[in-house]
Amino acid sequence: MMDRVFPRCAACSVDPSDRLCSREDGMAPSFCPTRNAELVGRALKEYEDPRTMEFARVASVQEGICYEGRGPGVDTPRPVKPRLLEVAEFSDRMGFHRLGLAFCSGLAAEALLVEGFFADRGFEVVSVVCKAGRTPKENIGVRDSEKIHPGSREAMCAPILQAEVMNSWGTEFNIVLGLCVGHDSLFLKHSEAPCTVLAAKDRVYAHNPLGAVYTLGSYSRYLKDPDI
Repeated sequence: MMDRVFPRCAACSVDPSDRLCSREDGMAPSFCPTRNAELVGRALKEYEDPRTMEFARVASVQEGICYEGRGPGVDTPRPVKPRLLEVAEFSDRMGFHRLGLAFCSGLAAEALLVEGFFADRGFEVVSVVCKAGRTPKENIGVRDSEKIHPGSREAMCAPILQAEVMNSWGTEFNIVLGLCVGHDSLFLKHSEAPCTVLAAKDRVYAHNPLGAVYTLGSYSRYLKDPDI
């Protein structure tokens, strides 16, 4: 059996305006997923569910209204809405009334501001901190030497509990604010409501993970020449 070539869209060398994913007569490398008609068709069948179709439609509408200056011949419309406002507008367009806010204890001050922002816009907000439950880390096999503060009692992060609390309160849309890598994965897996990420945790770059990405080039140059 011929080996399959896995998709590497990030490495596509075709000009964006000439790509198959941009135009019907576009070009595509062998790994292009747009060339896989079977897989594209399978994904499209999911939109036959009216709820999925409406969710996708509203998301696309929200994408468009986040820009000003749209119109024929305009290549670079201006982005005008921060993600916080975008989440609120999307929730309103979807008719959501009760939102969930799963946040890290290290962002408690930010969570209070976010909760107030959504409450002021008429939403009910169920907010749950990551340390809810006060379960010792030993319960999941964490050794004392692996704790942030060895020798002390530390509660594990409880993303499954956060999700279960929100499930029990019937939240319609859950917002992730700064959960740790892996903990966010468990929350997303166990949440019954659809989710979005307002901010991803990055302890070094002020919760802006792209800060590390933007320095990759200079770091690579440093490895080649430490004297730069």
